[in-house]
Amino acid sequence: MSVSKLKKILGARWISSLVFLLLLFLITGIAEPSFLSYSNIINCFNTSTMYTLLAIGIAFVIMTGEIDVSIGAILGLSAAYTGMIAQQGGSIGRMLVTVLLIGAAVGLFNGIGVAYFGVPSLIFTLGTNGILRGVIYSVTDGRTIENFGGMVSVYGNKMLFAEISLYYVITLVLVAIAHIVTSRTRNGKHFIAVGDNAGGANLVGISVLRTKIVAYVICGMMAGIAGYVFASKYGQVMNVAGNGYEMTAIAACVLGGVSLSGGLGNMVGAAIGAVIMSSISRLLVFIGLPPTYDNTITGIMLIVIVVVDALTQRRAVEMARRKRLLSRAAITEEGGGKA
Repeated sequence: MSVSKLKKILGARWISSLVFLLLLFLITGIAEPSFLSYSNIINCFNTSTMYTLLAIGIAFVIMTGEIDVSIGAILGLSAAYTGMIAQQGGSIGRMLVTVLLIGAAVGLFNGIGVAYFGVPSLIFTLGTNGILRGVIYSVTDGRTIENFGGMVSVYGNKMLFAEISLYYVITLVLVAIAHIVTSRTRNGKHFIAVGDNAGGANLVGISVLRTKIVAYVICGMMAGIAGYVFASKYGQVMNVAGNGYEMTAIAACVLGGVSLSGGLGNMVGAAIGAVIMSSISRLLVFIGLPPTYDNTITGIMLIVIVVVDALTQRRAVEMARRKRLLSRAAITEEGGGKA
Protein backbone atom coordinates (compact mmCIF):
# COMPACT_ATOMS: atom_id res chain seq x y z
CA MET A 1 0.00 0.00 0.00
CA SER A 2 1.42 3.38 -1.00
CA VAL A 3 2.02 6.16 1.53
CA SER A 4 -0.45 8.47 -0.24
CA LYS A 5 -3.19 5.84 -0.13
CA LEU A 6 -2.49 5.16 3.56
CA LYS A 7 -2.75 8.89 4.33
CA LYS A 8 -6.05 9.04 2.44
CA ILE A 9 -7.49 6.17 4.47
CA LEU A 10 -6.30 7.59 7.80
CA GLY A 11 -7.66 11.00 6.83
CA ALA A 12 -11.16 9.64 6.15
CA ARG A 13 -13.80 11.09 8.48
CA TRP A 14 -15.15 7.66 9.39
CA ILE A 15 -11.77 6.72 10.84
CA SER A 16 -12.25 9.43 13.48
CA SER A 17 -15.62 7.89 14.34
CA LEU A 18 -14.03 4.45 14.70
CA VAL A 19 -11.33 5.87 16.98
CA PHE A 20 -14.01 7.62 19.05
CA LEU A 21 -15.95 4.35 19.39
CA LEU A 22 -12.83 2.51 20.55
CA LEU A 23 -12.06 5.27 23.06
CA LEU A 24 -15.61 5.06 24.46
CA PHE A 25 -15.24 1.32 24.96
CA LEU A 26 -11.78 1.77 26.50
CA ILE A 27 -12.88 4.51 28.91
CA THR A 28 -15.91 2.47 29.99
CA GLY A 29 -13.66 -0.56 30.43
CA ILE A 30 -11.33 1.44 32.66
CA ALA A 31 -14.29 2.61 34.77
CA GLU A 32 -15.76 -0.88 34.90
CA PRO A 33 -13.42 -3.69 33.69
CA SER A 34 -16.30 -6.18 33.42
CA PHE A 35 -17.59 -4.21 30.40
CA LEU A 36 -14.69 -5.38 28.25
CA SER A 37 -16.12 -8.85 27.73
CA TYR A 38 -16.93 -10.25 24.33
CA SER A 39 -20.65 -10.51 25.09
CA ASN A 40 -20.95 -6.87 26.16
CA ILE A 41 -19.02 -5.58 23.16
CA ILE A 42 -20.95 -7.66 20.63
CA ASN A 43 -24.26 -6.66 22.25
CA CYS A 44 -23.43 -3.03 21.51
CA PHE A 45 -23.35 -3.94 17.83
CA ASN A 46 -26.42 -6.19 17.92
CA THR A 47 -28.55 -3.51 19.60
CA SER A 48 -27.55 -0.96 16.97
CA THR A 49 -29.41 -2.79 14.20
CA MET A 50 -32.44 -0.48 13.99
CA TYR A 51 -30.37 2.70 14.33
CA THR A 52 -27.97 1.46 11.65
CA LEU A 53 -30.83 0.81 9.22
CA LEU A 54 -32.24 4.28 9.89
CA ALA A 55 -28.80 5.91 9.65
CA ILE A 56 -27.85 4.44 6.28
CA GLY A 57 -31.31 5.30 4.97
CA ILE A 58 -31.26 8.93 6.04
CA ALA A 59 -27.61 9.22 4.95
CA PHE A 60 -28.83 9.11 1.33
CA VAL A 61 -31.08 12.09 2.05
CA ILE A 62 -28.49 14.06 4.03
CA MET A 63 -25.91 13.55 1.30
CA THR A 64 -28.23 15.39 -1.10
CA GLY A 65 -28.38 18.33 1.32
CA GLU A 66 -31.86 17.56 2.69
CA ILE A 67 -33.25 16.08 5.93
CA ASP A 68 -36.03 13.68 6.94
CA VAL A 69 -37.51 13.80 10.44
CA SER A 70 -40.36 11.41 9.60
CA ILE A 71 -38.32 8.19 9.70
CA GLY A 72 -39.22 7.49 13.34
CA ALA A 73 -42.92 7.63 12.44
CA ILE A 74 -42.34 5.42 9.37
CA LEU A 75 -40.68 2.92 11.69
CA GLY A 76 -43.64 3.10 14.08
CA LEU A 77 -46.26 2.62 11.35
CA SER A 78 -44.30 -0.24 9.76
CA ALA A 79 -43.87 -1.92 13.15
CA ALA A 80 -47.61 -1.57 13.82
CA TYR A 81 -48.54 -3.26 10.54
CA THR A 82 -45.93 -5.97 11.15
CA GLY A 83 -47.52 -6.69 14.53
CA MET A 84 -51.06 -6.75 13.11
CA ILE A 85 -50.06 -9.10 10.30
CA ALA A 86 -48.31 -11.34 12.86
CA GLN A 87 -51.46 -11.43 15.00
CA GLN A 88 -53.36 -12.66 11.93
CA GLY A 89 -50.79 -15.39 11.32
CA GLY A 90 -49.43 -13.73 8.18
CA SER A 91 -46.10 -14.69 6.63
CA ILE A 92 -42.82 -12.84 7.03
CA GLY A 93 -42.82 -12.24 3.28
CA ARG A 94 -46.12 -10.40 3.56
CA MET A 95 -44.75 -8.32 6.43
CA LEU A 96 -41.64 -7.33 4.49
CA VAL A 97 -43.58 -6.43 1.35
CA THR A 98 -45.96 -4.33 3.46
CA VAL A 99 -43.26 -2.37 5.29
CA LEU A 100 -41.31 -1.79 2.08
CA LEU A 101 -44.42 -0.46 0.36
CA ILE A 102 -45.20 1.79 3.33
CA GLY A 103 -41.65 3.14 3.37
CA ALA A 104 -41.51 3.62 -0.39
CA ALA A 105 -44.89 5.39 -0.48
CA VAL A 106 -44.02 7.80 2.33
CA GLY A 107 -40.56 8.36 0.86
CA LEU A 108 -42.06 9.16 -2.54
CA PHE A 109 -44.50 11.56 -0.88
CA ASN A 110 -41.64 13.32 0.94
CA GLY A 111 -39.45 13.37 -2.14
CA ILE A 112 -42.10 14.96 -4.34
CA GLY A 113 -42.95 17.53 -1.69
CA VAL A 114 -39.33 18.53 -1.12
CA ALA A 115 -37.78 18.13 -4.58
CA TYR A 116 -40.69 18.91 -6.90
CA PHE A 117 -42.62 21.53 -4.92
CA GLY A 118 -39.53 22.97 -3.25
CA VAL A 119 -40.90 22.88 0.31
CA PRO A 120 -38.10 23.03 2.96
CA SER A 121 -37.37 19.43 3.89
CA LEU A 122 -37.48 20.00 7.64
CA ILE A 123 -40.97 21.54 7.47
CA PHE A 124 -42.40 19.02 4.99
CA THR A 125 -41.12 15.90 6.74
CA LEU A 126 -42.15 17.30 10.11
CA GLY A 127 -45.68 17.53 8.72
CA THR A 128 -45.40 13.98 7.41
CA ASN A 129 -44.30 12.87 10.86
CA GLY A 130 -47.47 14.35 12.37
CA ILE A 131 -49.68 12.69 9.74
CA LEU A 132 -48.11 9.28 10.30
CA ARG A 133 -48.43 9.53 14.07
CA GLY A 134 -52.12 10.18 13.59
CA VAL A 135 -52.41 7.20 11.23
CA ILE A 136 -50.70 4.96 13.80
CA TYR A 137 -53.26 5.89 16.44
CA SER A 138 -56.05 5.33 13.94
CA VAL A 139 -55.02 1.86 12.71
CA THR A 140 -54.23 0.60 16.23
CA ASP A 141 -57.24 2.25 17.93
CA GLY A 142 -54.76 3.71 20.42
CA ARG A 143 -53.82 0.28 21.78
CA THR A 144 -50.51 -1.52 22.10
CA ILE A 145 -50.15 -4.35 19.59
CA GLU A 146 -48.92 -7.40 21.47
CA ASN A 147 -49.26 -11.14 21.99
CA PHE A 148 -48.01 -12.09 18.56
CA GLY A 149 -45.56 -14.88 17.98
CA GLY A 150 -44.62 -17.18 15.14
CA MET A 151 -41.37 -17.13 13.23
CA VAL A 152 -41.18 -13.33 13.27
CA SER A 153 -40.57 -13.49 17.04
CA VAL A 154 -38.14 -16.39 16.70
CA TYR A 155 -36.01 -14.49 14.20
CA GLY A 156 -36.04 -11.39 16.39
CA ASN A 157 -33.46 -12.83 18.76
CA LYS A 158 -31.87 -15.46 16.55
CA MET A 159 -28.06 -15.67 16.65
CA LEU A 160 -26.05 -16.88 13.67
CA PHE A 161 -22.50 -17.28 14.96
CA ALA A 162 -20.24 -15.87 17.66
CA GLU A 163 -23.30 -14.28 19.35
CA ILE A 164 -23.91 -12.04 16.30
CA SER A 165 -27.62 -11.67 15.58
CA LEU A 166 -29.22 -12.60 12.27
CA TYR A 167 -30.61 -9.11 11.74
CA TYR A 168 -27.26 -7.41 12.38
CA VAL A 169 -25.57 -9.64 9.79
CA ILE A 170 -28.28 -8.72 7.28
CA THR A 171 -27.84 -5.06 8.23
CA LEU A 172 -24.09 -5.26 7.60
CA VAL A 173 -24.81 -6.68 4.14
CA LEU A 174 -27.12 -3.72 3.45
CA VAL A 175 -24.44 -1.31 4.70
CA ALA A 176 -21.90 -2.90 2.36
CA ILE A 177 -24.29 -2.67 -0.59
CA ALA A 178 -25.12 0.97 0.19
CA HIS A 179 -21.42 1.81 0.52
CA ILE A 180 -20.54 0.18 -2.79
CA VAL A 181 -23.45 1.90 -4.55
CA THR A 182 -22.57 5.39 -3.26
CA SER A 183 -18.81 5.09 -3.66
CA ARG A 184 -18.32 2.82 -6.68
CA THR A 185 -21.25 3.32 -9.03
CA ARG A 186 -21.93 6.29 -11.28
CA ASN A 187 -25.55 6.75 -10.23
CA GLY A 188 -24.66 6.26 -6.59
CA LYS A 189 -22.21 9.15 -6.72
CA HIS A 190 -25.05 11.41 -7.88
CA PHE A 191 -26.30 11.71 -4.27
CA ILE A 192 -23.05 13.35 -3.16
CA ALA A 193 -22.80 15.39 -6.35
CA VAL A 194 -26.28 16.86 -5.83
CA GLY A 195 -25.52 17.70 -2.20
CA ASP A 196 -22.19 19.27 -3.09
CA ASN A 197 -23.48 21.48 -5.90
CA ALA A 198 -27.03 21.00 -7.17
CA GLY A 199 -26.63 23.63 -9.89
CA GLY A 200 -23.42 22.10 -11.15
CA ALA A 201 -24.98 18.63 -11.06
CA ASN A 202 -27.80 19.82 -13.30
CA LEU A 203 -25.30 21.30 -15.76
CA VAL A 204 -23.52 17.95 -16.18
CA GLY A 205 -26.78 16.09 -16.78
CA ILE A 206 -27.60 14.80 -13.30
CA SER A 207 -31.30 15.04 -12.47
CA VAL A 208 -31.47 16.71 -9.06
CA LEU A 209 -35.21 16.08 -8.87
CA ARG A 210 -34.92 12.35 -9.53
CA THR A 211 -31.90 11.92 -7.27
CA LYS A 212 -33.60 13.52 -4.28
CA ILE A 213 -36.80 11.55 -4.80
CA VAL A 214 -34.83 8.29 -5.01
CA ALA A 215 -32.96 9.26 -1.83
CA TYR A 216 -36.23 9.74 0.05
CA VAL A 217 -37.67 6.47 -1.27
CA ILE A 218 -34.57 4.54 -0.14
CA CYS A 219 -34.71 6.32 3.22
CA GLY A 220 -38.37 5.37 3.68
CA MET A 221 -37.77 1.74 2.74
CA MET A 222 -34.89 1.42 5.20
CA ALA A 223 -37.11 2.92 7.93
CA GLY A 224 -39.78 0.38 6.96
CA ILE A 225 -37.32 -2.49 7.39
CA ALA A 226 -36.28 -1.01 10.75
CA GLY A 227 -39.95 -1.09 11.77
CA TYR A 228 -40.16 -4.80 10.94
CA VAL A 229 -37.02 -5.42 13.02
CA PHE A 230 -38.50 -3.42 15.89
CA ALA A 231 -41.67 -5.54 16.02
CA SER A 232 -39.74 -8.77 15.56
CA LYS A 233 -37.25 -7.95 18.31
CA TYR A 234 -39.59 -6.62 21.00
CA GLY A 235 -42.73 -8.64 20.30
CA GLN A 236 -45.01 -5.68 20.94
CA VAL A 237 -45.57 -2.27 19.37
CA MET A 238 -46.71 0.79 21.32
CA ASN A 239 -48.17 3.88 19.68
CA VAL A 240 -45.00 5.85 20.40
CA ALA A 241 -42.72 3.28 18.74
CA GLY A 242 -39.86 5.02 16.95
CA ASN A 243 -40.50 8.38 18.62
CA GLY A 244 -37.20 10.29 18.75
CA TYR A 245 -35.32 7.74 16.67
CA GLU A 246 -34.89 10.27 13.88
CA MET A 247 -32.67 12.49 16.03
CA THR A 248 -30.47 9.54 17.01
CA ALA A 249 -30.14 8.48 13.36
CA ILE A 250 -29.22 12.01 12.27
CA ALA A 251 -26.67 12.27 15.08
CA ALA A 252 -25.23 8.90 14.05
CA CYS A 253 -24.77 10.10 10.47
CA VAL A 254 -23.09 13.35 11.45
CA LEU A 255 -20.93 11.56 14.02
CA GLY A 256 -19.94 9.18 11.24
CA GLY A 257 -18.74 12.00 9.02
CA VAL A 258 -21.85 12.69 6.93
CA SER A 259 -22.04 16.47 6.57
CA LEU A 260 -25.44 18.06 7.27
CA SER A 261 -24.78 20.53 4.44
CA GLY A 262 -24.62 17.59 2.02
CA GLY A 263 -22.04 16.37 -0.46
CA LEU A 264 -19.84 14.55 2.03
CA GLY A 265 -19.86 11.26 3.91
CA ASN A 266 -20.11 7.50 3.51
CA MET A 267 -22.19 4.60 4.78
CA VAL A 268 -19.44 2.99 6.85
CA GLY A 269 -19.19 6.12 8.97
CA ALA A 270 -22.97 6.23 9.40
CA ALA A 271 -22.96 2.61 10.60
CA ILE A 272 -20.19 3.30 13.11
CA GLY A 273 -22.04 6.37 14.34
CA ALA A 274 -25.13 4.23 14.88
CA VAL A 275 -23.17 1.85 17.09
CA ILE A 276 -21.92 4.79 19.16
CA MET A 277 -25.38 6.31 19.60
CA SER A 278 -27.07 3.00 20.43
CA SER A 279 -24.36 2.12 22.97
CA ILE A 280 -24.83 5.20 25.14
CA SER A 281 -27.45 3.63 27.41
CA ARG A 282 -25.36 0.52 27.99
CA LEU A 283 -22.21 2.54 28.64
CA LEU A 284 -24.03 4.75 31.16
CA VAL A 285 -25.04 1.69 33.17
CA PHE A 286 -21.47 0.45 33.41
CA ILE A 287 -20.15 3.90 34.27
CA GLY A 288 -22.72 4.14 37.06
CA LEU A 289 -25.05 6.80 35.67
CA PRO A 290 -28.80 6.18 35.34
CA PRO A 291 -30.15 5.67 31.78
CA THR A 292 -32.34 8.74 32.28
CA TYR A 293 -29.32 10.75 31.09
CA ASP A 294 -29.50 9.01 27.71
CA ASN A 295 -31.55 11.70 25.92
CA THR A 296 -29.55 14.50 27.56
CA ILE A 297 -26.24 13.08 26.40
CA THR A 298 -27.65 12.36 22.94
CA GLY A 299 -28.81 15.98 22.65
CA ILE A 300 -25.46 17.32 23.84
CA MET A 301 -23.59 15.12 21.39
CA LEU A 302 -25.85 16.21 18.53
CA ILE A 303 -25.26 19.91 19.29
CA VAL A 304 -21.50 19.44 19.63
CA ILE A 305 -21.32 17.39 16.43
CA VAL A 306 -23.32 19.93 14.44
CA VAL A 307 -21.20 22.83 15.73
CA VAL A 308 -17.97 20.98 14.89
CA ASP A 309 -19.34 20.09 11.45
CA ALA A 310 -20.28 23.74 10.78
CA LEU A 311 -16.85 24.97 11.88
CA THR A 312 -15.14 22.31 9.74
CA GLN A 313 -17.18 23.30 6.70
CA ARG A 314 -16.44 26.99 7.27
CA ARG A 315 -12.71 26.28 7.60
CA ALA A 316 -12.76 24.20 4.40
CA VAL A 317 -14.51 27.01 2.50
CA GLU A 318 -12.04 29.62 3.81
CA MET A 319 -9.04 27.46 2.89
CA ALA A 320 -10.41 26.88 -0.61
CA ARG A 321 -11.02 30.62 -1.02
CA ARG A 322 -7.52 31.41 0.20
CA LYS A 323 -5.99 28.94 -2.26
CA ARG A 324 -7.91 30.56 -5.13
CA LEU A 325 -6.72 34.03 -4.08
CA LEU A 326 -3.11 32.88 -3.80
CA SER A 327 -3.37 31.21 -7.19
CA ARG A 328 -4.73 34.39 -8.79
CA ALA A 329 -2.02 36.47 -7.15
CA ALA A 330 0.66 34.14 -8.47
CA ILE A 331 -0.76 34.34 -11.99
CA THR A 332 -0.91 38.14 -11.79
CA GLU A 333 2.71 38.36 -10.62
CA GLU A 334 3.81 35.98 -13.35
CA GLY A 335 2.01 38.04 -15.97
CA GLY A 336 3.54 41.27 -14.66
CA GLY A 337 7.03 39.78 -14.71
CA LYS A 338 6.69 38.73 -18.33
CA ALA A 339 5.45 42.18 -19.33
